[in-house]
Amino acid sequence: MSSEGDTTLKSICYKPGSLQLLDQRKLPLETTYLEIRDTADGWKAIQEMVVRGAPAIAIAAALSLAVEVFNFNGFDGSSTDAVAFLDNKLDYLVSSRPTAVNLADAAVKLKQVIKNALATTAIEPKSIFKAYIEAAENMLEDDVASNKAIGNFGSSLLRQQAQNPDKLSVLTHCNTGSLATAGYGTALGVIRALHTQGVLERAYCTETRPFNQGSRLTAFELVHEKIPATLIADSAAAALMKDGRVDGVIVGADRVASNGDTANKIGTYSLALCAKHHGIPFYVAAPLTSVDLSLSSGKEIVIEERTAKELLNTHGGLGERIAAPGISVWNPAFDVTPAELIAGIITEKGIITKNDNDAFDISSFAKKMT
Repeated sequence: MSSEGDTTLKSICYKPGSLQLLDQRKLPLETTYLEIRDTADGWKAIQEMVVRGAPAIAIAAALSLAVEVFNFNGFDGSSTDAVAFLDNKLDYLVSSRPTAVNLADAAVKLKQVIKNALATTAIEPKSIFKAYIEAAENMLEDDVASNKAIGNFGSSLLRQQAQNPDKLSVLTHCNTGSLATAGYGTALGVIRALHTQGVLERAYCTETRPFNQGSRLTAFELVHEKIPATLIADSAAAALMKDGRVDGVIVGADRVASNGDTANKIGTYSLALCAKHHGIPFYVAAPLTSVDLSLSSGKEIVIEERTAKELLNTHGGLGERIAAPGISVWNPAFDVTPAELIAGIITEKGIITKNDNDAFDISSFAKKMT
């Protein structure tokens, strides 16, 4: 379905047996929802960035499989076959975008749910499928609660660290709001919380080239929420900081290594360097599902490289060509910000701060909180 001018911020519309994803490639000028009938539709929507944002990707993937199995007319196989079927589908979905850890983390947790169902109660395939569907639906509900907790912890931290806790201006990058999650947002959720508390003077958002998630999506959300906001070119961030207009920088994360190195949208590393130079605190806001304790550092994070068309053409590759014919392109979707540039990591369980050695001990924090 499609409608012009509809400013709904619900990126995932789900009910049992039905999933619709807001096509974020067409925002803010057109609001179009795409029907997702199975994992093939889900994989394509994720890979083509109909849906984006690490938490939203994970939930959309999980629900695409939930819809597929909900609408089965019948399954020709045993309970063990059902588990194998779901495992294979989850592996397929994980391959859609490799950098965001939330998707892989969700797959691991869902595989454990169906494995437990097989070992305990399931005698027939439909019991396995029911257990899977319930677990996927719970992920949708849990994400909103998690985001609101991040918003509260983050707003408290920024106010504590600010020279004037009752008047803050914050810079953010990419889109980490309702459109990137099941609702509310991570880094943008912190900005939303500051605004609700009446202490946000201004939110600044970068364009976030080449896909323009900042100008198309974050700006869209900020205007919709009537939050005082200003859009800047990616290359204007340093000048903005030099002018003293920024009290803090807050971004999301697609994957956080155990030492705190953080992969996020390309351009994040540049912002962290600028913030360090200007003495401005730089924070990462992300759920613990974005933490990958299997990685010792950011050097091990796989960085997705995207199509050259995103740079060669307007509108993130969807419009007319503007680059010179014959030019080669390097288009990494993410970069890695070293932990040394990060002042704190805001999670739904609290703030991960550095120890006496000026290092993050995320493993101990995660174990303590879970």
